[in-house]
Amino acid sequence: MTNPWNLSNEELQKRGAINTASEICQQPESWRDTLTILKKRQPEIESFVKPLLVKKHLQIIFTGAGTSAYVGDTIAPYLREKIGSRVASVATTDIVATPLQFLDKNTPTILVSFARSGDSPESVAAYDLAEQLVDELYQIIITCNPEGTLAKRAVLKEEHNLTIFTPRQTNDLGFAMTSSFTCMLLSGLMIFDMENIKNNEVVIQQLIECGKNILQNGHGLPTLGAAGFERLIFLGSGCLHGLAKESCLKVLELTGGRIAAIAETAMGFRHGPKSIINDKTMILLFLSTNPYTYQYEVDFLKELNNDKGSFKVLAISASPNKEVEALVDYMMVVDETAEAPWGNDAYMALCYVMFDHIFALAASMASGVSPDTPCPSGSVNRVVKGVVIHKLKI
Repeated sequence: MTNPWNLSNEELQKRGAINTASEICQQPESWRDTLTILKKRQPEIESFVKPLLVKKHLQIIFTGAGTSAYVGDTIAPYLREKIGSRVASVATTDIVATPLQFLDKNTPTILVSFARSGDSPESVAAYDLAEQLVDELYQIIITCNPEGTLAKRAVLKEEHNLTIFTPRQTNDLGFAMTSSFTCMLLSGLMIFDMENIKNNEVVIQQLIECGKNILQNGHGLPTLGAAGFERLIFLGSGCLHGLAKESCLKVLELTGGRIAAIAETAMGFRHGPKSIINDKTMILLFLSTNPYTYQYEVDFLKELNNDKGSFKVLAISASPNKEVEALVDYMMVVDETAEAPWGNDAYMALCYVMFDHIFALAASMASGVSPDTPCPSGSVNRVVKGVVIHKLKI
């Protein structure tokens, strides 16, 4: 397997990284497979989703736990702007703990559940609570595992449910979700815009090629990941804030918490969280392709450029940008050939997150951690264990 860390399969196996590395590298082809699945099911998906979007007072809730929740956090702001409905991202852990704050008996609701395994107790409980509490409920399950509990539960009420299975290889074997994240993200974006599938397909094909180039070039990320940063700050605006949270989680998971990481928006970071910066900090900003939002991010980079200290700043951009390049220590670009921003942060997140994946795996190995099993004690598990689901009495 050719990979950006320039390690043989034998070496990756020795370091306990073979599954995670393989799943990071399979992403562009997995996006292609996801696109093929969705194209084949286009009539079915459209006939389910389109009539629902014209319903009065409709709300759409994206849900999941951990990385699966951050899929929703990345999609929701984009979809809210695009379709104008009430769209929210609420973690299953929040729905299960406080269901009446999010589920309303009289509000038509589409609950979109993201799940790698579909066996998380909270995923199944959120599904059941929605069935219990909402009179007019439609559930969309996007999962990597056809044999999971959630997928099997959804079959029992097919008339009001739609289940989308991502490619089988995206049911990641590694501890941290990588290809599962991006393929669920792609599926969630596309099912609400199937009428524009031809235009979106062009964008996805471009992103597939860009993703391959990121993996081939590495962009110096393995060296940066092994550089010994003690603190990482991931920043993103709008839907890229959700991506920043996911990127933060990847570093925490793959290094077993040895590197402290936080996520914020570029503007929000000023208001207190900026206190975390020391001389062994790297700030990573996912640049927005929205020209209006971009202005605020450049202002923030200028502020950082004037601050004293030995911290480093890395900007991830959709396309080359001389203005930003002059303000940061490192700049990495998705598409070197692009003359202008792409204009869609939600789809760009597919490639943006790969920079974090490459970095985080390198940081994990440099920390002496086995990325496939970063928590051998079992205190944190691939599928959460030990959660007791209490019956809701109303």
